[in-house]
Amino acid sequence: MDDTSPEVRRKMVELYRAMPGWRKIARVQELNRRTTALALSDIRRRHPDASERELRLRLASRRMEPALLRRHFGWDVRVEGY
Repeated sequence: MDDTSPEVRRKMVELYRAMPGWRKIARVQELNRRTTALALSDIRRRHPDASERELRLRLASRRMEPALLRRHFGWDVRVEGY
């Protein structure tokens, strides 16, 4: 569903186009930090006794191919989950 009116969308595009590159990068970095924090919060809620390593592997399992995790970290999402 799109809840943004066409005139507001046009204004948003105009503002983003005028935004300096460094600010666009900073916004993307902040969004990445927030999504990572949300994902870790969910993982901690689901696995309250997980070690820091396990938390990081579970986070990585949401972003990486399972074969890479298995080969490089020994983490099999089919066994351990996400």
